[in-house]
Amino acid sequence: MKKTVLTLCLVAGVANAMMLNPDMKNYINELKVQASKDDASFKDFDALRGEKIYFTKNAGKDAQILSCQSCHNADLSTNGTNVFTNKTLDPLSPKANASRLTNVKDVKKWLKRNFKDVFLREGTAKEKGDVLYYIMTK
Repeated sequence: MKKTVLTLCLVAGVANAMMLNPDMKNYINELKVQASKDDASFKDFDALRGEKIYFTKNAGKDAQILSCQSCHNADLSTNGTNVFTNKTLDPLSPKANASRLTNVKDVKKWLKRNFKDVFLREGTAKEKGDVLYYIMTK
């Protein structure tokens, strides 16, 4: 029952957060096309899978044990701190920071860089979409 309620809340959150600008909607659709090419069974992105990726710890850059949370915190509505530069990061949540997920060039740049820092590789289209869906629920 809890899982069903949580799933409904996440779906509602994603649907609510889908107030993306046209460029971001196009980027999400590009990721869906690529994810479908990569995996014929792909249906849609999943915020729960994105949450798992967000919190997964890995021996990343400089052999540090990292997750997305390492810099962006568990609460995406708060400022984070880059563990390598000690620079303050604005909240990742679009609900707390209206400029998040508005510039496709920035989103692509940071997804690429952050996946490489944490997982030492670029994320797949499915992983990127899942993480974006998770961020949109926060």
